[in-house]
This record gives sequence, structure tokens and C-alpha cells, in this order.
Amino acid sequence: MSKVAQSERIHIAFVGKRNVGKSSLMNKIIGQELVIVSATPGTTTDPVKKAMELLPFGPVVLIDTAGLDDAGELGEKRISKTIKTISESDFALLVLDSQEKLSEKEKFLIAHLKKLELPYLAVINKSELGINYELVEELIRLGIKYHTVSCVTCDGIFELKEKISQMLPLDEQLPLVSDLIKQHDVIVLVVPIDLGAPKGRLIMPQVQTIRESLDVDAIVVITKDKELRGALNKLSQQPQLVVTDSQAIMRVSADLSDEIPLTTFSILMARYKGDLAEYVRGLKKIEELNNGDKVLIAEACSHHAQEDDIGRVKIPRWLRLHTKKNLEIDIVSGHDYPENLSEYKLIIHCGGCMLTRRMMQMRIKQAKMLGVPIVNYGIAISYMHGAVPRALLPFDEAIAAWNEITNIII
Repeated sequence: MSKVAQSERIHIAFVGKRNVGKSSLMNKIIGQELVIVSATPGTTTDPVKKAMELLPFGPVVLIDTAGLDDAGELGEKRISKTIKTISESDFALLVLDSQEKLSEKEKFLIAHLKKLELPYLAVINKSELGINYELVEELIRLGIKYHTVSCVTCDGIFELKEKISQMLPLDEQLPLVSDLIKQHDVIVLVVPIDLGAPKGRLIMPQVQTIRESLDVDAIVVITKDKELRGALNKLSQQPQLVVTDSQAIMRVSADLSDEIPLTTFSILMARYKGDLAEYVRGLKKIEELNNGDKVLIAEACSHHAQEDDIGRVKIPRWLRLHTKKNLEIDIVSGHDYPENLSEYKLIIHCGGCMLTRRMMQMRIKQAKMLGVPIVNYGIAISYMHGAVPRALLPFDEAIAAWNEITNIII
């Protein structure tokens, strides 16, 4: 069985108060004692993730979270992390104690799930101890779907798995590249091998592009940028699409005739995970930056920085050269924005290949709510190297946004 990246799996959060049995329930669904279970309230602190195949649905990630009634200063931080985890998940299991009524914390959580428009199922646990039918009546009155289980006797666990599978949101099947090519088309992928390239493997956007191209029975040609001209000369026809690394786009563009469609892996990922039009609109802010403005370089994952790291070194250098401004540039890694996000005039975000689409959408939404323009690495790099609008031409929504900010008809 092929391994599915966590960023491509549906994320299911187990949420609720302390000691309602979230960890026990997750262990029963997984079929192993992965999460520590204790009668002591607050045993689960940081979110615990487990990838699995939930049949008959498919690959998912289960996430156990801290209780929403956690106490103290540390408890507040755990609650904040739980709320963030919920916001980034695709589905939630609200675990309730069978002998209790809905608490204010649980009512708050229900309201929060509704606000997020996040699908969820209430799971009434500890049924072996009896059920408080006032709880059931309240769930029915609120129109909340529920299922009853016992993690002690395992009653209802199998049926719960089936119900979850039926309720999980279906994959939107957003294309990465498959809508740009068709059967027997030739797609050329230009993959530079430099210091930043992972030894012995390709990066995720490159692998996904290869797979989607093969799925539509396209002919995939892979070459390094230095060998591109030779590869094109050996083809009996022009490629229907060329995709390259953002940093090599000008070298690649120089070897292509103008009628050959060209884009980058990062721009493909921008459309797949993010909001391509919103990113293009963010380019306008690059031209509006002034001396002393703060710019945030946001990386969704942590990695060992190379000597000429793209996010920490190259983009800041190119941005200062392009704007000719004395900018204050901060770099943040991981899934969290800094608390002072509103102080920034622009966010330049990585492709988000390690995030789920919902996570990336939440980050874009957060920036928009604070009025901070956002653009992704590939679009910003292509723009600062003079490859925009050409690298956007395959995408109607990108060109519409470009026209919107430039008043130029392409």
C-alpha cells in the first residue's frame, strides 16, 4: 500500500472535556493503545496524531486533544492549542460523558464548530454506566447527530467507525495539474538539483505533479534546467506544458518559445492548497512597501536551513533588491503565525505542501481578516524575476486577478 502524506489525509479531531474518554475512544478506533489513558484529569496535554486507514473511507489522521475544561495558566495554553487544532481539522468527534448534561464549555464548543462550519458527530461515551436522557434530549433539540459507545465493553465502536466514514467530507478532488493536460500530452518537468534539493528524493509538489500527469496518461519528461534545451530538441513535438522550480524560471523561460505554456511547481501548489487569485493580488503590495515596513516570511514546516536558504536568505535578498527599500523582514517556521500578525504589511508564504488545504485556507483567512496581503513563494519569486504574467497564463483566475491590479489586458 502506498504511503499517503498527512497533508493529503482528512484530519479528525477528538474534542471535549477532560476525562470523558477521548483518548480511550481514539485507542479503540485505532485498535491499539497509542494514547496514554488515565483516570487523572488532563493526561493529554499536546495534540497526539495518528495516521490510519479508516475503512471503508480511506486514509485519515486522528488527533487527540487536551480537555476544554483544563485548569490553570498552562491549561489555558492547552485549550488554545485545542481550539487551533479544531480550526485546522476537517471533522470533529465531540466526546460526551453519558451521565452528564451539556456543560457551558461543551455548548461553547458546539457554537464554535457551527461558526467554523465544521462537520462533527457527538459521541456519548461510558454507556455501560447508564445514559442521562436529558443529554440525549438536548442533543436532539439542538439538531446534533449523536452516537452512543462504551470504551469498556466496545459496544458501538464498529458502528461508530461506519458512521464516521459516512459523515466525513468528501475530497474536493482539486486538480494540481491534471486539468491543464490530457491523454498523450507531453509535460516537461524541470527539476534543478542544487544544495536545497533533498538528497536521493524529490520534493512533494514534484512527486504529486508526476503522479497526476501519469493518472491522465500524459507523457512525462523530467530534466534538469541545464539539460532542458537538449531535452526539447529530442522531442518530436512541443510540450503542452512546462513546469519548473521557481528559482530557475528565467533560465527555463529563455529556452522556451513564447507559445509553450510555462508555470512553476509552487504556483501549482498555490492553486491546489491556497487561493491563487488572492496571492496574485498580494503582488500589488510589493510595489507599495516603504522603508521600515515589516514583512513576514512564513514557512509551514521546520527544516535545516541551507547556506543559501530560499526563505531565509534568497527571498529577503530579492525583495530588498526589487523594492530598493530598507525592510524589516521576520521569518517564522511552523504552523503558527506570530501574535503580532497585524503589524506586518505583507506575508510571503511557502507553498504549504506540508499543510492540509483547510489549514492553508485558515492561514489565508486569518491574514485577510487582519487586512494583511499574502502571496506565496513561487508567485513572488516569479514576479520579482520578471516571469509574471507569463507563469500565470495557464490559470484564468490568476490572470483575472493580475488584470485587476494592473489594469492590463493580457
